[in-house]
Amino acid sequence: MLEVIILAVALSMDAFAVSIGLGAKKNTPGLALKAGLFFGAFQALMPFIGYLGGKGVLGWIDAYARWIAFGLLVLIGAKMIYEGIQEGIEEDISAITNKMMLILAIATSIDAMAAGFSLTLLDANPYVACLVIGVVTFAFSCAGVLVGRNSGTWLESKAEIFGGTVLILMGVKILVF
Repeated sequence: MLEVIILAVALSMDAFAVSIGLGAKKNTPGLALKAGLFFGAFQALMPFIGYLGGKGVLGWIDAYARWIAFGLLVLIGAKMIYEGIQEGIEEDISAITNKMMLILAIATSIDAMAAGFSLTLLDANPYVACLVIGVVTFAFSCAGVLVGRNSGTWLESKAEIFGGTVLILMGVKILVF
């Protein structure tokens, strides 16, 4: 279960970083709850889709499953680190509508779908794992809006770099152990 919590924290860093940007850019009443609900729901759903896809092809690629999970987690981690170094999309947001939140929620959770494949290799109930990922992302997203409101965006890139590093380390763990 510890692995699931670590995975949840790492996957939530993307949503946390975007939430910080949203909070710093424009903070309306209820934005923290709205960000938490949108990001949490999609971060819970996408790994489950990845898990189902991984289960569907696991029989065919069983011998290479550890290498594939390692590769996906390293690629996702590297992408998050790269995005942490680059400027985020939050600077281009002028109005925080439900449509914009939906687009941001999908964009930040695509990585979680790929990471969901690694759930096939963890000794964890996929329903519980996806619920934990959603709840952790909800909490980090709500906190991110509040942090952004109070501190600006200085923490935004650090969160993505941290999340990417954790995903890479999880990929190495899956490959080695």
